[in-house]
Amino acid sequence: MSKQKDLKAVCYGEVLWDVFDNEKKIGGAPLNVALRIKALGGNAAMISCVGNDIDGQEIIDYVTRQGLDTNGIIKTDSYPTGVVQVLINERGSASYEISYPSAWDKIVLNDHARNLVKDADVLIYGSLICRDTVSKQALEELLAYDVYKVFDVNLRKPFYTIAGLEDLMKAADFVKFNDEELLEIAAGMGSAHTGLEENMHYMAQHLTIKAMCVTKGKHGATLMWNGKLYESKGFPIVVADTVGAGDSFLASLITELLMGKEPQDAIDFACAVGALVAGEKGANPLISAEQIEQIMQKV
Repeated sequence: MSKQKDLKAVCYGEVLWDVFDNEKKIGGAPLNVALRIKALGGNAAMISCVGNDIDGQEIIDYVTRQGLDTNGIIKTDSYPTGVVQVLINERGSASYEISYPSAWDKIVLNDHARNLVKDADVLIYGSLICRDTVSKQALEELLAYDVYKVFDVNLRKPFYTIAGLEDLMKAADFVKFNDEELLEIAAGMGSAHTGLEENMHYMAQHLTIKAMCVTKGKHGATLMWNGKLYESKGFPIVVADTVGAGDSFLASLITELLMGKEPQDAIDFACAVGALVAGEKGANPLISAEQIEQIMQKV
């Protein structure tokens, strides 16, 4: 785990277009994380697959302009670039209709992708990418490397099983849930607890997870780090939509923690960034250091 100034992060998984009522935006949880890490000053690379189509080329062009390494994103003639229909309710919460099969279901590793992970400080992956055996097998190969591994639980029915999630969690050094995901998975593993903190301890004990975080929407987040719990109450914001807020939260938290920041400062910073993203439309709005400082000073 590096504490140097240029944290090297590799994100593995889906890149796609989020389609809203009247517009579409580039997204995919791992890509959102990579883009935020880059915006925070880290080095970020993406491993994925797009179709050999206009949508795919636009994603590669955009990601390249943002300064990410895209040589691990392959193209396929056999499947289209991924598309997700995003439905926003009156509270700004999102639900998703995810097309299958998409190019990102068929990730095949090239040597550049393998070398990226071998040289990285952190590998970040999610659960949705394992809905297809091709991309799942590529992930399993990467998880064998000696690199700090962060698992972003991202439950999208019907694309997961409790047993599959257990395997992904066991491979990780750090796991991020939202509160509903934690309770569902813990219950599926046999936990009789109903509280978040009890279930965090349950998961840590049963899976030997060294560190984890649970987000709680507007109520902030709880971090387990080196055996201690840290709490952030969150920051008030007028929600535009929640798309990508959790991804930017995770990117901010991991960047701060792996750069050696104090855990309480890291969780507060991450909650501030997540709130600011929720206050804007889309997954990857520009967020300035001044905005982060201002919102943190208000509380």
